[in-house]
Amino acid sequence: MRRIIDWIKQNKLVTLIVIILLFLVAKDYFPGYFFGLAPLRKTYMEPMSEFGAIEDIEYAPGFGEGIGIPPIPSREYAPTEREERLVVEESTMSLVVTNVREISDKIIDHAKSAGGYMVSTSLINPEEAPFATVVVRIPAENFRAALDYFRSLGVKVTSERILGTDVTDEYVDIEARLATLEKTKAKFEEILEMATEVQDILDVQRQLIYIQDQIDNLKGRQKYLEQTAKLSKITVYLSTDEFALPYAPAEAFRPRAIFKLAVRSLVCTLRGVARALIWIGVYAIIWIPVGLIIFFVWRWKKKRFPPST
Repeated sequence: MRRIIDWIKQNKLVTLIVIILLFLVAKDYFPGYFFGLAPLRKTYMEPMSEFGAIEDIEYAPGFGEGIGIPPIPSREYAPTEREERLVVEESTMSLVVTNVREISDKIIDHAKSAGGYMVSTSLINPEEAPFATVVVRIPAENFRAALDYFRSLGVKVTSERILGTDVTDEYVDIEARLATLEKTKAKFEEILEMATEVQDILDVQRQLIYIQDQIDNLKGRQKYLEQTAKLSKITVYLSTDEFALPYAPAEAFRPRAIFKLAVRSLVCTLRGVARALIWIGVYAIIWIPVGLIIFFVWRWKKKRFPPST
């Protein structure tokens, strides 16, 4: 024993590494004890007989991770029979317009008048070749009418995409998981009333907090599905230049459009040169004195130490 103690004193770093490795290995095999969640006594497990043992209860995916309760694999949503389907619709379209700012305002005003709202809007290069992105949400019942109106605002619709996603099965699955979690929560509350020892009370409360967190997350997801199904998302790209829109034009060779792009590139190049000249002029108060000092030092050295012939 004496030798072991002496060895530990002489090899403190190695001892510390060994202790850390043992802790990590033990934590994987006994996770409940290392997170302060020792198993509840059998006395308080008996009221759970209606739903089986705690290990047999079907939890939502990820439930109990890291606290000693093994997670179950995530389930796939089976087709569900439901009279009213929940379908999330969204659309993106690119429009060539004559006035980007004016059309952007009209899209936002129409969304508000139809019972929706603006999600975001941005305008780039308003003075030259303006490009705008407008994202709005429209009530699902006005979705098609809004698309027709937006198409009429453009000189040309260069691209359009409509996507519908049926989330009914996920919504029904969330309802089933909520029902299971609510029953589990009720049983844990019964156990909490019967518990007398402090450690058991703390363990049950920790489980209740975790279950409530899962319930809140599922309810949040459920509400999100309801809202997105009621309000369809429409993203509209606007520009006066067809080549600035996010799509490949049908006609690849268009001399007029290419000439405009070349002129715009030339203007950008000239601006870059002018910007560089301005920076050089501003920093002249530094580089001119430094340059003069270097020049005079060079001349002085040349006179003082002429090159030998």
